[in-house]
Amino acid sequence: MAAEKFDAVVVGSGQGGNPLALAFARSGRKTAVIERAEVGGTCVNTGCTPTKTMVSNAEIAHDVRRAADFGIHVGSISVDMAAIRARKREVVERFRSGSQSQIDDTDNVELIRGTARFTGRKVLNVSLKDGGTREIEADTIVLDTGTRSRVPPIPGLDLVPYLDNASVMELDTLPSHLLVVGGGYVGLEFAQMFCRFGSQVTIVQRSDQLLTREDPDIAEDVANILREDGITVLLNADLKRVDAAQGGGVRAVIEAPDGNRTLDVSHLLLAVGRVPNTDALNLEAAGVETDEHGYIKVNDRLETSASGIYAIGDVKGGPAFTHISYDDFRVLRTTLIEGGQASIKDRMVPYVVFIDPQLARIGMSETEARKAGHRVQIAKMSMSRVARAIETGNTRGAIKAVVDADNQQVLGFTILGVDGGELMSLVQVAMMGRLPYTALRDGIFAHPTLAEAVNNLFLNVEDAERVAPSTRRVV
Repeated sequence: MAAEKFDAVVVGSGQGGNPLALAFARSGRKTAVIERAEVGGTCVNTGCTPTKTMVSNAEIAHDVRRAADFGIHVGSISVDMAAIRARKREVVERFRSGSQSQIDDTDNVELIRGTARFTGRKVLNVSLKDGGTREIEADTIVLDTGTRSRVPPIPGLDLVPYLDNASVMELDTLPSHLLVVGGGYVGLEFAQMFCRFGSQVTIVQRSDQLLTREDPDIAEDVANILREDGITVLLNADLKRVDAAQGGGVRAVIEAPDGNRTLDVSHLLLAVGRVPNTDALNLEAAGVETDEHGYIKVNDRLETSASGIYAIGDVKGGPAFTHISYDDFRVLRTTLIEGGQASIKDRMVPYVVFIDPQLARIGMSETEARKAGHRVQIAKMSMSRVARAIETGNTRGAIKAVVDADNQQVLGFTILGVDGGELMSLVQVAMMGRLPYTALRDGIFAHPTLAEAVNNLFLNVEDAERVAPSTRRVV
């Protein structure tokens, strides 16, 4: 049987694939979207949307508990995990159905539910969700298959129940003690969330700091905040094995600098990274190359080693953020549909970790700037010096900027502070416009807003060559 012919096929309906398929269709191309699970990808179904919804629940629980600090007295509170899960599901369904409706309401695009694999250079075989198969061919194929949680080789793991970023949000009862393996963005968001719901929480991190991409001083600030919240943070620690605990739960043997310890916990959450969903694609049949970890190799225009086949989003490696996936869509829309020139080379990558206070960064850290050979100046200021933070009772954290000493350009900006993502975005716009740091230092910002914090921050630019990070003053 001859393969069905399409002009374009997008495998995966994530935050880059879905809008790209719609753009292909609206340009008059006969388009297919192949989706093996739910429309919307990781972000809508198991990533940004559900986690930030539940983070907001946890923030309310935290604010109610500290209401007395503001002279507001309330009774004891209880947490209903089933109701929290129901709210999360409702928000996810709202976003998911919106994405689905866009496909349904657009001409020239067909949603095919099934799992795709290459059988030739431009041919895909789809095992349909409802049974049967379809053979599909297209001149342009875009892969947006995303990633999934990595399961580390821990002895005994196959004998005990464990959670990942998706299943942990389906709990309808509160863990009495949650062990989080991994001190990255995902692990920290869930650790603080469940601590605020009322769980005892322990984090096990193999390296000597949390958030290994951040400067050590920022990572230390984060660890101190989590410990202040009541979370046990074990650094330079390794989960050596797990067994079933008596009475249920998991017994964990942890190797730490002060010796081995055994913990009996009710729940185990694995947050030790992601792996690409490429193993089922049979990429060799299409001539698509991957790296040693299975991520698809692409050039600056997102084309793979096979002409006419592209990869976007997390499956190609690099920063795994929704806004990066969406920018990938914009690059391909420009080059494949509008006939323009676009590239992912040297693009800025902002991100926010939704712990409280938020951790947000744009551009280089101090460590990265030094490795790149820049002569840098540093400005760092405690959030306790920000008027708006004091007024709202949110003074935890700090702000840090990295400045190029030779041209006064802001190389990077990090904030661990209330609404940090919003303030980071302000500095990002200044960096996009290549404004010198003095423009932020001398700008007029409304009082009292968080934005005016950059005035005081950039009043305190110091020569980093003269001041070691461990002794640098925080004003």
